[in-house]
Amino acid sequence: MEAEAQPRVPGGGGLSAAACDESKEPSAHSETEPCSPTHEHPETRLPEKKVCIKAAKEHYIPADVSKVLENKILETVSGLYYVNMSVVELTCQDGIHEEDIVSKSVSSHSDLIPGVYEGGLKIWECTYDLMDFLSEAKIQFANKTVLDLGCGAGLLGIVALRGNAEKVHFQDYNSTVIEEITMPNVVANCINDGNKADDRKNIKPPSKKRKKSECLPDKLTKCRFFSGGWSEISQFLLSSSKPCSKYDLILTSETIYNPNYYGALHDTLAQLLAKNGRVYLASKVHYFGVGGGTYLFEKFLEERKVFRSSIVKEVEEGLKRFILEIAFKDST
Repeated sequence: MEAEAQPRVPGGGGLSAAACDESKEPSAHSETEPCSPTHEHPETRLPEKKVCIKAAKEHYIPADVSKVLENKILETVSGLYYVNMSVVELTCQDGIHEEDIVSKSVSSHSDLIPGVYEGGLKIWECTYDLMDFLSEAKIQFANKTVLDLGCGAGLLGIVALRGNAEKVHFQDYNSTVIEEITMPNVVANCINDGNKADDRKNIKPPSKKRKKSECLPDKLTKCRFFSGGWSEISQFLLSSSKPCSKYDLILTSETIYNPNYYGALHDTLAQLLAKNGRVYLASKVHYFGVGGGTYLFEKFLEERKVFRSSIVKEVEEGLKRFILEIAFKDST
């Protein structure tokens, strides 16, 4: 796959179903649900093809919030703090997480392993496009509920937090990404809120630990973190013991790389977006090797007749990229 067109799937929520590792049996505490074989007549069926759906899970900030930044090196980009991802990859290579996505990514020489690792350890270029658009268009976040869908590093949601959003929720396919990348980035920006980030490298996290009884910074109380496939996440959010209100804004970047997952993405947006809400989606015009892209997704939306969409920004540098604004057809 060409480097400039490599698919960005922040959390890969669209890939809620994928080939299952048959060498491992799912347990009660597994991140995946049991595999479901195909049901055909036993005399005629082909060898069973098992499919797994990544279960939805909520991740909680520890009472001692400084633990989130232990062994992390902070850098800055576009005025935001973020953890050095190379350091995270090194610390995760020993298999401390059940997903073990780093060693699998290294061994397969790929930044994307369908159903296993969905690219969230990297920040992809369309994320910056969408950040620029949100600033240029002066999108208002105050008093709004926001979902960073397929969040990866969580920079889009952090921008919404900086804009005084009422609530910001972060979703990524991989739990490792949420715990090692997204949550640390959010914590770093909330702890350092008011201290302008510049482009210095290797900024150390605050060394002073907060007492367990000490309250979280106000902005952190607005945040919730989730991992799992899109179809599982939408059901989880709407039916959990703490059900979420629908979102005024959904921000997502490079999640339309593969047409096979458009249905899952479409249904998730339809279930989670507020009646008069808006989706801002950043994408390349085309993803070589997998066939998705902006125009194809627009056509898909037209065929489903639920949403209307319009291109609100075009980026000509390198492979052409777009920002789409999506809303319900009957919204105001």
